[in-house]
Amino acid sequence: MGKELFIAEKPSVAKEFAKTLGVNGNAGNGYLESSDYVVTWCVGHLVTMSYPEVYDPALKKWSFDTIPFIPEEYKYEIIDASSKQFQIVSKLLNREDVGRIYVCTDSGREGEYIYRLVEQMAGVDKSKKDRRRVWIDSQTEEEIMRGIREAKELSAYDNLSDAAYLRAQEDYLMGINFSRALSLKYSYTVRNYLGMDRCVIAVGRVMTCVLGMIVKRHRRI
Repeated sequence: MGKELFIAEKPSVAKEFAKTLGVNGNAGNGYLESSDYVVTWCVGHLVTMSYPEVYDPALKKWSFDTIPFIPEEYKYEIIDASSKQFQIVSKLLNREDVGRIYVCTDSGREGEYIYRLVEQMAGVDKSKKDRRRVWIDSQTEEEIMRGIREAKELSAYDNLSDAAYLRAQEDYLMGINFSRALSLKYSYTVRNYLGMDRCVIAVGRVMTCVLGMIVKRHRRI
């Protein structure tokens, strides 16, 4: 069947897999390899969703005339800072001598999303690879071996992947459109009130509560 490729989300986790599998070598190449196994990692996200100006350069300018921005098909791109590692992982995924891929990213929706984006951008021929999902709760040797032994076909997690894509698209649409709309509407007032030279009201998964505080504070003045 060829070699087995293990892809973790973080270098530290990949090293635990390599240790368990008896794979030694120089991790400076972006992966570790033995006669039977190859172990690599994603350093978090390697792929991201493209900004509106990638769809149309005119969308780089913030205007009420161009929101809401809702693309018919979402575009993705490789993160510049992580492009070297992406190229390494992409080549490993498509190597002819790799017959089975073990997805070892974090057990959850975000970990699933990280791998699926990489596979998508790498153009992996799914018909030529046996893809398995390792689902573990810790990085002990016993748990890693159990996860490998009980790994299910990746397709068993397609619903989780779909949920991850939808969550990311929701965050993207909320962030892009509300950041632009609220900045266009309120940034001048908030900037003057806070004594700032510039002000962008960012809306996102993490910053929504902060935004609420700013808007409420603005409404009281």
